[in-house]
Amino acid sequence: MGQGRPMRLVVTGGGTGGHTYPALTAVRTLQARLAAEGRTVEVLWVGTAEGLEARVAPAEGIRFAPVATGKVRRSSNPLKMISPANVRDMGRVPLGAVQARALISEFAPDVVLATGGYVAVPVGLAARSCGVPLVVHEQTVRLGLANKVLARAATRVAVSSESTLPLLPASARRTAVVTGNPVRPAVLAGQAGKAVSALGLYGFERSLPTVYVTGGAQGSVQINTLVAEALPWLLERANVVHQCGPANEAALRGQAGAPAPHLAGRYLLTGYLGAELPDVLALADVVVSRSGAGTLAELTALGKAAVFVPLASSAGNEQAHNASHLQRAGAAVALLGDVTADGLRAALAPLLADQVRREAMAARSREHGRPDAAERLVDVVLAAVSGR
Repeated sequence: MGQGRPMRLVVTGGGTGGHTYPALTAVRTLQARLAAEGRTVEVLWVGTAEGLEARVAPAEGIRFAPVATGKVRRSSNPLKMISPANVRDMGRVPLGAVQARALISEFAPDVVLATGGYVAVPVGLAARSCGVPLVVHEQTVRLGLANKVLARAATRVAVSSESTLPLLPASARRTAVVTGNPVRPAVLAGQAGKAVSALGLYGFERSLPTVYVTGGAQGSVQINTLVAEALPWLLERANVVHQCGPANEAALRGQAGAPAPHLAGRYLLTGYLGAELPDVLALADVVVSRSGAGTLAELTALGKAAVFVPLASSAGNEQAHNASHLQRAGAAVALLGDVTADGLRAALAPLLADQVRREAMAARSREHGRPDAAERLVDVVLAAVSGR
């Protein structure tokens, strides 16, 4: 990289927030790092036209270019993988590879950062064929399918957990670095008092713990149903902020079994949390949620006791693996298999009844957190550029 021109970075990855937002956080951290040194960085994000990254990158002022890619629909039955959809998508891979190589050649990046998702494969392989350093970042405890392919071609591999290292090919393990999963700085700066004032939580009983329930931005019907069934019991023991998803809010408000009048002030039901989310996380003593990689990164960075209800359909059953990993460390409770309201009550009861137990779980969670993950990942990217 010449001293007289900006650093050039290609970012690839996306499809979901789990791949997209860590990449965005890394980009912002790199920009801030170089700006402090009086330098700049030009960024090109290569993704799919249909993925979340196609909306996020332009909205953040980042140049975006789409390439064709194919998705492998996995099945325990190999014969079912030979489906028309898989065959059709695999036919798009060569086109994506040609497009990716053309973009890499034209943009001439100093380094490529791949954060997973099917689009990362043609772009990452194009980088290596063009002699450009490739940094691969894995967000989950187990390697995603795309990163399994790219790990062998990578200049550096960054992982979010020590337990991922043995899963890497031997060649990648030698240069792998545990960085953690980048967390948005705003998430780490929440203030509990702001949540109370912004959301009007003046009916909350301050002597009781607060439970934050979320199924992600769109909500989770499964988690909503479990919490609705357990709600009368729960409100006797805790305050509850329940982020249910915009499409689910009306049905939950209208269903039978609304909180009793003397408990209603302890319950906030909302479809979506935006700027208030960091403050709600700061307020929460226990979180009930899915166990995607981004959620784990945020909750461990903050040090939160958690009860996880993994998404059963997550790719490679990664959410169950994520949740089980923390449960084994005493940093969370994982509800696996056929989850019931009784199971949720059984998981929450000891945490709500015992502050010492709650705080011990939170401390173990914090031991797994890496709030400086974005800075660590930027270190890896810059080391790949300099050849260190």
